[in-house]
Amino acid sequence: MSAPRIGDTVPDFCRPATGDKTLCLKDFAGRNLVLYFYPKDSTPGCTQEGKDFRDHYAEFQALNTDILGVSRDSLRRHENFKAKQEFPFDLLSDEDESLCRAFDVIRKKKLYGKEFMGIERSTFLIDGNGVLRREWRKVKVPGHVEEVLEAVRELAGG
Repeated sequence: MSAPRIGDTVPDFCRPATGDKTLCLKDFAGRNLVLYFYPKDSTPGCTQEGKDFRDHYAEFQALNTDILGVSRDSLRRHENFKAKQEFPFDLLSDEDESLCRAFDVIRKKKLYGKEFMGIERSTFLIDGNGVLRREWRKVKVPGHVEEVLEAVRELAGG
């Protein structure tokens, strides 16, 4: 299966989520969904990105938009991360990388001279009909959430 492109209907998916839930794309029918992939819980960039989504959560909700964070971390790590940072949205655990691969966000990365496969920080905006409307790849955290919020506003107005 290739990654969905802008204008494609995103195939339904289900993943284990915080709060002892399993969440599926179809659960968000009729609402927009911001699906953001991040490398690892409790690291500086990922913490800041989550806090930025948290701090703008009410604005997203007012625009009929839900938020889900996704990484390869375990549910236990996700629960701790969510509680510590007071995230009002759920985190999906993708330990087998199936959702990461479906959205083509696993990339070769380098850290301290070592190469490894990891999540490239990416965000996807899916409308209430399950259609991919926008994507951001190779995300830089500063200003990103505001850019996503602006895209949601445009979607709501158009």
